[in-house]
Amino acid sequence: MQESVVPAFRLLLLRHARSGWALPGQRDFERALDDVGFAEAELTAQSAADHGFRPDLILCSTAVRCRQTAEPLYRALGEDIDIRYLDPLYTGPASVYADLVAANASRSSSLMLIGHNPMMEELFHRVLGEERAEAALAGGYPPAALAVIDFTAKPGAGTGWTAALSNLLIPAPEEVGKG
Repeated sequence: MQESVVPAFRLLLLRHARSGWALPGQRDFERALDDVGFAEAELTAQSAADHGFRPDLILCSTAVRCRQTAEPLYRALGEDIDIRYLDPLYTGPASVYADLVAANASRSSSLMLIGHNPMMEELFHRVLGEERAEAALAGGYPPAALAVIDFTAKPGAGTGWTAALSNLLIPAPEEVGKG
């Protein structure tokens, strides 16, 4: 029987599910998931649970569409899951995402970020390197995609990060339509 290697740190990157366009007078921050997005969020959460992906901590953007993407995780992973909502994941650049990873890696063995593009895609490229990131997601980081990235050492601020993509969950269009 083959032993599974436990990573030094696991990072899960979840881009919010598909959202509708802003309504007249509505701020971008208030945009909600559309019907497809709600189905995608449920499928991604259930798939994460089925694969045993339960992070120690979830940091989520405060934007409505990100909070709605996070809600199914409570049902799929358990209501005791620790989810914290942070404005900088909505307002900040990709460097904020990287800083949050570095700051939380020393306190936990796994972290999930729920956020936005282009920051999510930029972090994905930074962690994996351009060539591996492009090979994994040549068409960009799709809505409701969950990348599971394993590190050989805890990532820290100002250090080189060595990591590999261990899983990539993207809701299939035919599954989204079954809801």
